[in-house]
Amino acid sequence: MTESHKLSVHLDSPIILDGALATYLETLGADISGALWSADILLQNPSLIKQTHLDYYRAGAQVAITASYQASLAGLSKHLNLNDKQGKDVVKKSVRLAQEARDEYLKECGSQEKKALWVAGSVGPYGAFLADGSEYRGDYVLQKKDMKAFHRGRIQALVDAGVDVLACETIPSLAETEALIELLQQEFEGEEAWFTFTLQDGEHISDGTSLSHIAKLFDDVKQVIAVGFNCTPDDVGLEALKALKPMQQGRRWKMIVYPNSGEQWNAVAREWKGKRTEGGLLAAKTRQWADTGAVLVGGCCRTTPADITVMRDVLQPKR
Repeated sequence: MTESHKLSVHLDSPIILDGALATYLETLGADISGALWSADILLQNPSLIKQTHLDYYRAGAQVAITASYQASLAGLSKHLNLNDKQGKDVVKKSVRLAQEARDEYLKECGSQEKKALWVAGSVGPYGAFLADGSEYRGDYVLQKKDMKAFHRGRIQALVDAGVDVLACETIPSLAETEALIELLQQEFEGEEAWFTFTLQDGEHISDGTSLSHIAKLFDDVKQVIAVGFNCTPDDVGLEALKALKPMQQGRRWKMIVYPNSGEQWNAVAREWKGKRTEGGLLAAKTRQWADTGAVLVGGCCRTTPADITVMRDVLQPKR
């Protein structure tokens, strides 16, 4: 990757991320009810993954996040009996599909239109492997060496496949954050990354660690280009951005947010409840996130390409 293509070089103006992967795949006919969620589709119907990335690029996204969130090597071994090499090949496939979608979209745009587009490698939390909702609690306990071992193989595969940035996302706990930071600094020092957290409320991540404590963890981590929140209600995400903003002053990282659609997941009924944030209300909230200081903005669960277009039109009206 050339220095000019690094995502960090472009954070002086808003960058639009993509939206939901798994829940959008459902609208395309995919079955994500298994333990591997969208990672299953990498093997069953990879063309749908590519189509999803392409739809988001067409909608205005500049960053596609790979379908590797649930594709940990431990999960692929447990549910599909894949060895490490086979598991890494699945992770690399998630990168290749996003890259192919990017290339196809750039070809559609033609040589006259220059666009800077990136592929972010999704590094989901240990809680996603447990598949018990603990990525929203952060109450699991694992020794640091074991946590690093859990993440190492997938990160290596993402890096080997040529991602532009690592998306350490939906992180719920201090211990997992510390393990990931140490892993990045000691073994992947040449790679850029962002960290996004799930929230207990507007001032604490899911395990109760304060945002002020979290912010300080990144003071000496030059690789981390953005810190913020994902897979959280949009209003709580805004509260957390406002709380994080004073802590961001004087630090090298920018702020990032990609919240859910506004609907809430009912785990008992296994369905989404409530009303989507869309149209004019979504435009207004997008402006609030940006005015608070978020430079990287996108969507998480239940958001769609249409939502990303709304965000693009607010933050990049001339593009």
